[in-house]
Amino acid sequence: MHQQHQEQSSFRDSVSTIDNKGKRVWIYPKKPFGKWYRLRSISTVFFMLVFFGLPLIKVNGDPLFLVNILERRFILFGQVFWPHDFIIFGVGMVLFLVFIVLFTVVFGRIFCGWICPQTVFMEMVFRKIEYWIEGDYMRQKALDKAPWNKDKVIKKGSKWVIFYIISFMVGNTFLAYIIGIDALKEIVTSPVSQHLNGFLFMLLFSAVFFFVFTWFREQVCLVVCPYGRLQGVLLDKDSVVVAYDDERGEPRGKIQKNPEETRGDCIDCRQCVHVCPTGIDIRNGTQLECVNCTACIDACDDIMEKINRPKGLVRYASENEIRSKKKTGFTLRMKAYVGVLLVLVGIEVSLLASRTDVDANILRAGGSLYYADSVGIKNLYNLKVVNKTRNDIHAQLVIENQENASLKVIGEKLMLKANTINEATFMVDIPHEFVKEHTQKLKISIYSLDNGKRLQTIKTPFLGPIIFD
Repeated sequence: MHQQHQEQSSFRDSVSTIDNKGKRVWIYPKKPFGKWYRLRSISTVFFMLVFFGLPLIKVNGDPLFLVNILERRFILFGQVFWPHDFIIFGVGMVLFLVFIVLFTVVFGRIFCGWICPQTVFMEMVFRKIEYWIEGDYMRQKALDKAPWNKDKVIKKGSKWVIFYIISFMVGNTFLAYIIGIDALKEIVTSPVSQHLNGFLFMLLFSAVFFFVFTWFREQVCLVVCPYGRLQGVLLDKDSVVVAYDDERGEPRGKIQKNPEETRGDCIDCRQCVHVCPTGIDIRNGTQLECVNCTACIDACDDIMEKINRPKGLVRYASENEIRSKKKTGFTLRMKAYVGVLLVLVGIEVSLLASRTDVDANILRAGGSLYYADSVGIKNLYNLKVVNKTRNDIHAQLVIENQENASLKVIGEKLMLKANTINEATFMVDIPHEFVKEHTQKLKISIYSLDNGKRLQTIKTPFLGPIIFD
């Protein structure tokens, strides 16, 4: 019993994927099966439809979802956002983080097992292909230990080719989320010399995903992703996680024929360990390596069914639920997070509702003060306008607070192209007798000539000569 207790506690002193010498321990998880695995397979189909289909959906010619960091242009559900909308994005990110915190407090790390692209692709796509080509975990071990012969070359080579093809598809889809599907098609169909940077990014994205799913694998969750480490502060005893019912399972041991010897339901078959894609023992409690993939639930339920004992020794449950045998309620902590979430939702909705069609900025031309002639004082300005709508706008600039001033746009008429940052230069001329101060504020409004609507009003300084009393 003492030795068993030491074995159960030793997990805290090591990582399942690193040996005593600090070398990588390759994980060979047993092929899972069962109710939860079937549900995850069904959810994976919907995930794939959304992941690969979203870049193809357009709203009025624009992608439904786009994160174009290069051009600082973002589209969410058909709405175009620019850097000027940073406050909306800022509140949106805080809203998303609070939602993640609330979701984790209530449901634990269920996102990692069911929605996270890393887990979905690794366990439900690449791992299935590996089982199909190399066999279950024991055959995979034997194949890796075997010398390089014809059979090993064929199996490993075919697996890597398929892995790279899928990685290429995944990488290009991620690229489509950044530059758009139309730009991606142009890169694919045009000569390499015309889009060399785009072609290099295609290869880079493909290589990264091939490396992750072929070699790095679960290390993404253990080393790179910070979410597992956040569990220590996000989870509490009421959080629903994949948990082992030690009240029912301990003391564990083999099935005994002696009816007088009392043991728990856990027969220490270690099937929950064999199927774990991160190599942990769920019976040791919640660990940062656990991604809540439910493979251990299916494995344990299968054993319980075979030995005629109730299922659910490993199940979705909170620590308090296991101890008290009662379902987890809606705690004060959960209510507090919901309250903060609702406040942020209200702020975000109000920001979206008050969002203007254009966002303009007027700055004096760099290096210029003013120009005086026999008629008046002239100032030169640069105008930058973001048209957030999907329609071109015929615009006009009007000075609101100085009726004697004249304004002239230099060059062509002011046309604000749709979903584009537009720039123009204009001159403001005020007669000498109406320039009373060295610096005075001008209110310049942008009007739409299409419907007469005032789009925005900007204040900007007008400089003149220094006036001495």
